Amino acid sequence: MPLRLQLREATAAPADSRRGLLTAICACVVLVVGMVAAINLAVPMLAASDLHPSASALIWIVDTYVIFFACLVIPGGAAGDRFGRKGVLLSGLALFGLGALLSAIAPNVPFLLAGRAITGIGAAAVLPNTLAVLLHAVPAERKGVTIATWASMTGIGGVVGNVGGGAVLAGGSWRWLFAAAVPLSLVLVALVARIAPVSPRHERPLSPLGAVLLVAASVALLLGIVEGPEAGWTSPIVLAGFAGSAVLFALWAFVELKAGHPLLDPRLFRVPALRSACLGMIAIFFGMFALFYVNASFLQYGKGFGVLLTGLGIIPLTVPVILGARHVGKAVQRFGVDVVVAIAFLSCGCGLIGLSTSDASTPYPVYAAWLVVTGIGVTLALPTLSAAISGSLPPAQAGVGAGLQATTREFGSALGVAVIGTVLTGRFVAALPSDIRADHDPHTVAQALAVAAPGRSPEVISAFITGASTALRVIGVSVLVLGALVVLQSRLSRNTK
Repeated sequence: MPLRLQLREATAAPADSRRGLLTAICACVVLVVGMVAAINLAVPMLAASDLHPSASALIWIVDTYVIFFACLVIPGGAAGDRFGRKGVLLSGLALFGLGALLSAIAPNVPFLLAGRAITGIGAAAVLPNTLAVLLHAVPAERKGVTIATWASMTGIGGVVGNVGGGAVLAGGSWRWLFAAAVPLSLVLVALVARIAPVSPRHERPLSPLGAVLLVAASVALLLGIVEGPEAGWTSPIVLAGFAGSAVLFALWAFVELKAGHPLLDPRLFRVPALRSACLGMIAIFFGMFALFYVNASFLQYGKGFGVLLTGLGIIPLTVPVILGARHVGKAVQRFGVDVVVAIAFLSCGCGLIGLSTSDASTPYPVYAAWLVVTGIGVTLALPTLSAAISGSLPPAQAGVGAGLQATTREFGSALGVAVIGTVLTGRFVAALPSDIRADHDPHTVAQALAVAAPGRSPEVISAFITGASTALRVIGVSVLVLGALVVLQSRLSRNTK
């Protein structure tokens, strides 16, 4: 009897260890993904802070993390293969914590942007290596369930970022959001160091030049988009941003095509199904994170919600994900990929346009209903497009497919924030009363409220709501147009086979 008990305990230990590892790894994923969503809640606080950021600086504060995350996630996975996944994962968590600390104590905007960049580099090292560490630790029969659990954490991370970020920011300072990430990172470093196994290394060549060019090209593109409203669309900095982006993307493609082992081979996009699925993923996250950026400010400025209630206010978007995600596969089998993707984009685009009709007098249940409509589109799109990306590549390139999914998601997020922030700023400034605009030239709600007479704050809020409505309509129409292109390209690719 004692011997049998010992045998049962011996076989149970590895399972208990795997559960502990899964919990720690999922926490890592939630942390780095949650930060993408949480920062949007802090935008009104940042705008009114002693840093006095401009409208374009606010967008950069949100997007710097996301763009480094997006462009370096594939190199982060390659570094894990080359130098050891556990070591790179631990280094990423340490960098994440360091960047968060620098952001929390930032005395000015450039310092804060540097902290955000370091945090994004850390996140890019964390995300791909969490999955690699997990897959090395589980038996073959558990890999499917493990991948599904890991993937669900990328969705849960957005919810946790909104709710958890709102709870932290309720303390009254944007600095608390970054300060809270520091001990969380350190705890996860200790847990992962203790329980994660060491996996074999592979002599996978790196392409640092390709990674640098991709980051530089993406930053140049966002520079052109973000600086347009304040600097002018024909200003040298904006024109240089767009021209530099085109040149740098071309150089990146040239370098990757010449590399013996490219990190992201541009030739992959010759596959029509892969090309359309990647565009679809970018478009969905473009719409979703544009919404996150505006939603946080709209609920605080327009509806008078506190920051915690604002974090909870996005939850209706997730209801379809929770209730319907498991049924999407059956819908694809019954109606086909193109029909499901078309309904997804129609629902998402129409939901965003519906949200654009909201103002200060709109009851929250009506606003929440449009969030649910948008969420139905997201629910249908994400698993369908993820499967399309994975199914477009051979099994030997599964890692590339996972990297592409992360890159397109984060790049779409960064682009959505940049575009909606730009449209919002331009329309907000145009809608301000002429005397406030002419005398003070404010570009944020905080700047306008600071210079407006006490009784004129409703006019400033009204101008903001006008800007938010216009911005959401632009994003909604863009999602519908991009969705039509995705479906059209998918159908054409099927007809030419």
